Amino acid sequence: MKKAMTYGLLASAFFALTFLLNRSMDLGGGYWLWSACLRYLFMLPMLGLLLLKQGGLSPILKEIRTAPVPWLVWSTVGFGLFYAPLTLASQYGASWFVAASWEFTIVAGVLLTPLFGARIPKKNLLCAAVILAGIFLMQVGNAGASNAGDVPKALGAILLAGVCCPLGNRKMMAHCGARVTTLERVFGMTLCSMPFWLVLSAVALAKHGLPSAGQTLQSLTVALFSGVIATLLFFEATRLVRHDPKRLAAVEATQVGEVLFTLLGGVLFLGDPVPSPAAFAGIAVVVAGMVCNSAVS
Repeated sequence: MKKAMTYGLLASAFFALTFLLNRSMDLGGGYWLWSACLRYLFMLPMLGLLLLKQGGLSPILKEIRTAPVPWLVWSTVGFGLFYAPLTLASQYGASWFVAASWEFTIVAGVLLTPLFGARIPKKNLLCAAVILAGIFLMQVGNAGASNAGDVPKALGAILLAGVCCPLGNRKMMAHCGARVTTLERVFGMTLCSMPFWLVLSAVALAKHGLPSAGQTLQSLTVALFSGVIATLLFFEATRLVRHDPKRLAAVEATQVGEVLFTLLGGVLFLGDPVPSPAAFAGIAVVVAGMVCNSAVS
């Protein structure tokens, strides 16, 4: 469990770059669809090279060929319907607001437990309610902000992403079992989500033209540090505790680091507005709920 928690905390530090750089690209005029698509387009060759050094692509390609439908469906859910909405949300609010609201994924993770043959852990459900209360407080804190009208759009996108991420990840873990390694699973999910990303890339090209050099470079950074390093760390952490719903919930709660790193980086480097007292209280409640979720597990 200690190893899984360490991996989860390290992943949270790298995941924070997602919120910061997506917001940076939006402020720089980058089109959100390119920010989403480029991450996975860059991730595929990176993961492929790593896999070639660890035994080759044949085992995972054979695994996908035996059951292509689950791979295509849950990879699109877990990667496509997770990251595209999350990137869209960066248009509508400060990076810390998106990062803190994103912790709804912990609530979704708890509520999805019955789909995998286990009861909802009651103590974790209570902590999830605390997180929801914190997210509500942040909305109250943002009520008077100049972009308050965009908050419902951001929340809608984040809620979709927050459900799809744990759903796709857990469905693929259940499907694969111990037959594939974490790296193979991430590569396989990235590969099988490519039809989704290629379609969105065509839409981005038609609507906005090619991405700028700056957006391309920042997307490459997100792909390496958040898409590859953080994803591998987090997926390995969840794999280590995949048979224990309570410990799995605790590992997912390590993502509290995302909120703190993003808040600091957004205010210092992106000019994000400092949260109002009510919003600060909401962030504190979210963090408390995440820590509580980890403690009771």
